[in-house]
Amino acid sequence: MKKILLIEDNLEIRENTTEILELDGFEVISAENGKIGVEKALESVPDLIICDIMMPVLDGYGVLHLLSKNVKTEGIPFIFLTAKADRGDFRRGMEMGADDYITKPFEETELLNAIESRLKKQKLIDKKYKQMKGLEELVKDVGGDEDLKILNQNREIRNYPKKSEIYREGAYPLYLFYIEKGRVKTYKTNEDGKELIVGLYGEGDYFGHVNLMTDESYSESAAPIEDCEISLIPKSDFNDLLHKNRQVSQKFIGILSKEIKENEEQLIKLAYNSVRKRVSEALVKFFEPMNPENLKVGIKISRDDISNVAGTSLETAIRTLSDFKDEKLIEIVSGKIRILEMEKLKALRN
Repeated sequence: MKKILLIEDNLEIRENTTEILELDGFEVISAENGKIGVEKALESVPDLIICDIMMPVLDGYGVLHLLSKNVKTEGIPFIFLTAKADRGDFRRGMEMGADDYITKPFEETELLNAIESRLKKQKLIDKKYKQMKGLEELVKDVGGDEDLKILNQNREIRNYPKKSEIYREGAYPLYLFYIEKGRVKTYKTNEDGKELIVGLYGEGDYFGHVNLMTDESYSESAAPIEDCEISLIPKSDFNDLLHKNRQVSQKFIGILSKEIKENEEQLIKLAYNSVRKRVSEALVKFFEPMNPENLKVGIKISRDDISNVAGTSLETAIRTLSDFKDEKLIEIVSGKIRILEMEKLKALRN
């Protein structure tokens, strides 16, 4: 049974909300002000926190600030529940690291859907972290420092148009993929069809290797971000080289090590960074591998892809991009995004 901490000073709202949550199968711990709420959060460590903003003793912003500084509670999904609907208040809460913002009065389904969405995302993050810990054990057992011999010569090259499918989560792997041209995303999908992008690859990158090495079905899906040309290296050839050639082993252990580090950093950012910081880092991730000409003219990036890298809703991603445009950090013309202040985007405070 999932445990929810409800911090609300209005007795009627607190009791009604508690009843809704308990009827839906949650264990509810309630607190009548922010100070007591912080104490109960540290004592019980709930799975999710719902917190009013305007409260005596300690307001909701103060609660979020204190809990985000404590290692026991910094990663707990946090939803603001408030009568304040001002855009400035919304933005302040999201910048501080809140995961959602529900305005009173609210529908029962609105609250339950928001909770379900945040818990599903947290479950996905936890699952990805466990997968990465397994890869760390693999990294410990392999060594070697010789150069890698060319692995992708004289291979079949397939063209994958944008929005097509390279492979799907759950399918059995048959090839190692090498990108000759274009860009590819790998992503996981929850029960509602919401994506979380876990990898971005460009020209000269390999992908699909993790499940070949573990001999398991794909743990994620892959699709082109733009039209791609991809070399297909048969599984048998890859495995033969992997077991017989130290250079090839070392190359892919190096790739795994890099991906473990990047994925750990992504999990930390998803858990603790503000929405503005996550969207800015998503833009940087898309643009940094680009050549200077693309940076000058801008590139088309799906707003869905930006939100899926940042781990936020499409609406929030679009709103944040609009803020960046108003602040002259980016320019959006005919659907293309152009970075005006790359260093300022990188340096945005959390």
